[in-house]
Amino acid sequence: MSLHPGLPQLVVIVAYLGLLLMLAVLSNLRLKATRADYQLASHSIGPVLLLLSLFGTTMTGFALVGSSGEAYRAGIGVYGLLASSSGIIHSLCFFTIGLRVWKLAKRHGYATQIAFFRDRLESDRIGLLLFPVLVGLSIPYVLVGIISAGGILQQLTAGLWVDGPLGFATEGPYRGGVPSWLGAGVVCGVVLTYVFFGGMRGTAWANALQTLVFMVLGMVTFVIIVNRLGGQSDLMANMRRLASELPATVATRSEMARSQFFMYLLIPLSVGMFPHVFQHWLTARRASTFKLPVVAHPIFILIVWLPCVLLGAWATTPLLAEAVQVAWQARGFDTPPPEIPANPNYILPYMVKTLTPPLLGGFLAAGILAAIMSSLDSQFLCLGTIFNNDIVMHYRGENRVSDAQQVYCTRGFVIGIVSVCYAIYLLTAAQAASVFALGVWCFSGFAALFPIVFAALYWRRLTKAGAYSGISAAITSWAVLFYFAWTDPEVRLGDFQVMLPWGEQSLAIMPVVVMFASSLMTMVAVSLLTRPPSRETIAKFFDDANVGGAAD
Repeated sequence: MSLHPGLPQLVVIVAYLGLLLMLAVLSNLRLKATRADYQLASHSIGPVLLLLSLFGTTMTGFALVGSSGEAYRAGIGVYGLLASSSGIIHSLCFFTIGLRVWKLAKRHGYATQIAFFRDRLESDRIGLLLFPVLVGLSIPYVLVGIISAGGILQQLTAGLWVDGPLGFATEGPYRGGVPSWLGAGVVCGVVLTYVFFGGMRGTAWANALQTLVFMVLGMVTFVIIVNRLGGQSDLMANMRRLASELPATVATRSEMARSQFFMYLLIPLSVGMFPHVFQHWLTARRASTFKLPVVAHPIFILIVWLPCVLLGAWATTPLLAEAVQVAWQARGFDTPPPEIPANPNYILPYMVKTLTPPLLGGFLAAGILAAIMSSLDSQFLCLGTIFNNDIVMHYRGENRVSDAQQVYCTRGFVIGIVSVCYAIYLLTAAQAASVFALGVWCFSGFAALFPIVFAALYWRRLTKAGAYSGISAAITSWAVLFYFAWTDPEVRLGDFQVMLPWGEQSLAIMPVVVMFASSLMTMVAVSLLTRPPSRETIAKFFDDANVGGAAD
């Protein structure tokens, strides 16, 4: 083991991935050859499983790898930017959007967002606009998970095979680790397998298992690393010492403008338009199933985000290098310890690799991968469901496609979207985009669509033309701003801002503000200028008997 520092971690990771494959087999045994069971688990998910699957699918590499990396780069104020607001806003979205959508879907038989919007907007072709938008915005979200998975496996298995083939790094901090392209490919393959065979039930089971894994192991990681960094006799003494070592720029939000915190409040609204979250809402057994997720979700976010942000911030202190040197020598390695990575994406796996016992480090690595895969699986299944239901079946005709054929069609698109996302990852890997920054751009696009779903549920005057124009304004502004941010060599994705004239100075605006405002104002203006929906549609979606009658 001392000759191969990455071997214990690899053994545990492989065993964990094998466990997920076994779960795929078990869930397949219970799978019914029907579209409803494969896509929505026959609406049989209870409150505990709904909580775990919803939380698991909203926590990805962005929450663990991205938050710790951004805290390492920008300070502890990162928690205030997203975690604290997300806990409250996500629960509000579950209650105001999720519950109402579930009631309408229960009564009218919707299985996807597009089916809901097609009926609400009296537009048969809304899917032709919304489908590429949802797929396009989901790709950066998927890339966040793939980038995180590849980086974590390479970092944590460093030293495994120094002279190996297949692109094993022969120098640098990842020397001898599993190549990121190979690790990312394996993770995608495992997720694809249990989604392919298990459908929504397998995905929900996997999400529940993985949520428990990364929450429990995350707390263990935090305690072990803090004790190693602080070097004192107990946890609280170590935390006090680490806090005293933090520079003011890292320990406070002095480098973050107050306006930035208010602008970031728009980002968590994205959960109201995530297609994979929408699909999980529809799996609920009854309306009361939403109570537990609404109450417990903020607590779960605190449990996961706070340790990651604190570890990222504490990694900026000189204590990290000292603790790594001591831990490395204690293991009896003749080689010097790996250097602290320059890429913030790798700071959390670096600390796990160097400051925890090898075998335990493997379990902690499995916990991080669990958070990543618990989001990837839902995204893959959801995009396949949308393609089958809203493109193939809708335009070919429901009576011409059997349930078994629809399951195969869903699976086929899942394979296609996984392949496309992995290919994009390989082509853009050299860009080394920040996980946090890429995640913020993805969430900004979905947040810009939030006015559309909120108006569809609560504003009777929303029209087809208003929704079309709002969606178009959101995606156009997103594409233009992302292009400028991506192609400017002097601007990181996360640092890109829109500069507006403000008296004699310029006002810096986050891209999400521009996107959200353009979508909202365009939608409202066009809706007021066009013919309102029919009385039948208003009664169908706003009559209390039609909305609330399916509550239980």
